[in-house]
Amino acid sequence: MSEPLLAVDDLKTYLFAEMGVIKAVDDISFTMNSGESLGLAGESGSGKTITALSIMRLLPPIGKVVSGTITVRDLGNVLDKTEEEMMKIRGSTIAMSFQDPMTYLNPVMNVGNQIAEAIMQHQNVSKTEAFQKSVQLMSLVGIPSPELRAMDYPHQMSGGMKQRILLAIGLSCDPKILIADEPTTALDVIVQSDIIDLMIDLKRQTGVSVILISHDLGIIARMCDKLLILYAGQAMEIGPTKTIFAETMHPYTEALLESVPRLDWNGRRLKMIKGSIPTLISPPSGCRFHPRCSHATETCRKEIPKMENIGKAHLTACHHWRKLLSDKA
Repeated sequence: MSEPLLAVDDLKTYLFAEMGVIKAVDDISFTMNSGESLGLAGESGSGKTITALSIMRLLPPIGKVVSGTITVRDLGNVLDKTEEEMMKIRGSTIAMSFQDPMTYLNPVMNVGNQIAEAIMQHQNVSKTEAFQKSVQLMSLVGIPSPELRAMDYPHQMSGGMKQRILLAIGLSCDPKILIADEPTTALDVIVQSDIIDLMIDLKRQTGVSVILISHDLGIIARMCDKLLILYAGQAMEIGPTKTIFAETMHPYTEALLESVPRLDWNGRRLKMIKGSIPTLISPPSGCRFHPRCSHATETCRKEIPKMENIGKAHLTACHHWRKLLSDKA
C-alpha cells in the first residue's frame, strides 16, 4: 500500500487556561489517502476544530500539541517544522476554509484582491496575474459574472457567496489537502445543498483531498468517503462512511444517528442524547461517554477502551461492540 497523504498518530493537544488544563484532543489517530474525503463529526466541544488547527499549526496562544505526530507525505512531521516553513506549507499543501466568512474576510478589501493576496503569498506572480487567477477561481466556485463580483466587498455578498469566496481562497494555491470547517453553518438548506454539491464538484475537478468538519451527519453522508466520530477529545469510531451508517459499532455514533431526521422513519420520534459533553479539565475515567451511555458497565467506568479493528477498515473504541454486533444480527 502507498504511504497515506496524511497520518495523525496519538495526537494530544491541550489548552492551558486559567481554570486548568483542557484536554481538547486526547490521543487521536487517523489516516487519509490522496483524493479521499474524511468527515470529522461530533457534538460541539468534541475536538473537531482543535484537531484541524493542530494540523494547520494555527492553535490559539493557550494551545499546545503536547505529544503525537502529524505526518504529510513528502514533508514529514509538520510539528517539527519552523514557523517560516509552515507559512510556505499553509495554503500550498494544506489549506483551511474557516467557519465564519465575516471573521476571516477583510471588510475593507474587495474579494478579488483578497484571493489574489493569498496567491501572491505562495506563488511568484504579479498582482495582475494573481487577480486574473482570482477571477478564474471565482468562476470555478460558481460565482456568476466573476469579473464584476471580484470588485465587490464582503458586505455586498450573500452568506453563500462569502462561503464560496473562502473556498476560492482555500483552493487558490492548489493544496493537496483542504480542511473545510462547518462550511454550511448559518446557511439555509438550499444554499447548504449548493455548497456541498460545489465541494463534491471541486474535489472531482481538482483532485484535492478534503477534511470536512460538521455536526451534520446528513452532509457528511453525501460527501465523505470516510468518517471519524469524536467525543470529548477522543476518537469513538472510524471507518468508511457507508459502513458506519449501516453497521454502527459505538453507542455514541448510534445516538448521533438516532437524533438525525430520516426520510425512512415514517413518523418515528427523534431521540435525545441525555446529559451533556463533560468538562475536559477533569474528564470521566474509563470511556468518556459512559455517563451518557445506556450500555455502560463497571468496565466502561474504569477502563479506557482501545480502538479495535472490526474489519473492512472499520474501527471502534467500545468495550461492548461485540454485543452490539450480535444484537444487530
